[in-house]
Amino acid sequence: MVRAMPERPARRHGTKSITAGKKSSTLQSRPVDKSARNLLDQTNQDTSTSKPPAGLYIISTPIGHAGDITLRALDMLRNVDLVACEDTRHTGNLLSRYGINTRRIAYHEHNGERVRPGILRKLKNGAAIALVSDAGTPLVSDPGFKLVSEAITNGISIIPVPGPSAPLAALVSSGLPTDRFFFAGFIPSSSAARKKIFQELADIKASLIFLESPRRLANTLETMADVLGSREAVIARELTKIHETILRGPVAELASYYLRDAEAGVLPRGEIVIVVGPPPKSQSMHVSESNSKETDKLLQTALQNMGTKDAAKSVAELTGLNRRDLYSRALQLLRDAG
Repeated sequence: MVRAMPERPARRHGTKSITAGKKSSTLQSRPVDKSARNLLDQTNQDTSTSKPPAGLYIISTPIGHAGDITLRALDMLRNVDLVACEDTRHTGNLLSRYGINTRRIAYHEHNGERVRPGILRKLKNGAAIALVSDAGTPLVSDPGFKLVSEAITNGISIIPVPGPSAPLAALVSSGLPTDRFFFAGFIPSSSAARKKIFQELADIKASLIFLESPRRLANTLETMADVLGSREAVIARELTKIHETILRGPVAELASYYLRDAEAGVLPRGEIVIVVGPPPKSQSMHVSESNSKETDKLLQTALQNMGTKDAAKSVAELTGLNRRDLYSRALQLLRDAG
């Protein structure tokens, strides 16, 4: 049974309730309350205008609700020398909301090779630069990785300023296990590539987190149900925004729900995070030919940093495969390598 999110009670202001078939979901906007606004105003008045130490500041920004930005993030964005962002207009709207006019420069996947050397040069000359994405935490499915990697190579300080993250927000509201999770990023667009990814991840003993396009959601869930079988899953859409919805249920039932909507010409909108629960304990616990190549890669990586017993234990915890089988396989790999 597909279950909608009923947790939060409706408010008189900034609240919208929607009923889809037999499912009801309370969808809310979240205006900044007066106490938070007063604290923000006081902080704006008291914030030091001194420049922060030189370095690259990885700053998280809201994934939807503008009030989710942290006070430290606002302080840094106000006082750094430069803000590198995916879209200067999008980030400019956020900054202007809080009276911040720090100079901005576009840095994204299409201009990164050209712009990155200039940013690194400024950093080496002692600049304090903020890196932000359009929403959420930079480097989580965004183009900041190369900049951070090259900054580290050049001895530049990297300072995280944590905050909102759509994958983590979806995970903690999913009701699925949070002690071990695997973030797989965006799902490939082709059906063959999607199936391959799900097959590769099928034996990982952890909750799986994906990002997906609304127009591909129904087909993705259908493939997921075929490959991953009967698992609980959550579809988190438009998190922290006015039309936020969280649907829970078995993957196959969620697939049927969205396929019916697609056939009726109704497609979901907005940004979507999929969280899938770990495999049942009864599911594939022995090393077999079908997963031996991936298992060997995991064992070889683990053996580079730990002993045979610990390597087998680590891979067993990650995949759910039998530890004795993995230990025997690790010994064989060592003999073959020797």
